[in-house]
Amino acid sequence: MGRGRQKAKQTKVARELKYSSPNTDLSALQRELGGSAPPVWANREPSSDKDDGDEYDPYDDWAPRPR
Repeated sequence: MGRGRQKAKQTKVARELKYSSPNTDLSALQRELGGSAPPVWANREPSSDKDDGDEYDPYDDWAPRPR
C-alpha cells in the first residue's frame, strides 16, 4: 500500500515543478554569469609550436613507423 501513496506524492511534486513558475532574480543571475574577473584559462599565453624539452611523446608510440 505504501508504493501507491509514494508514487502519488512523486507525481504531485513532479507536476508542481513542471507547471510552477518561480520568481527568478535576474540581476543575481546576471552578476553570476557576467563575473568581474576573466576565467583562468583566458590569462594563459598561447603555447608555442616548439617542444618544451620532453622527448617522450605518448602518442608517438601509435604513429606509423617508416619502413
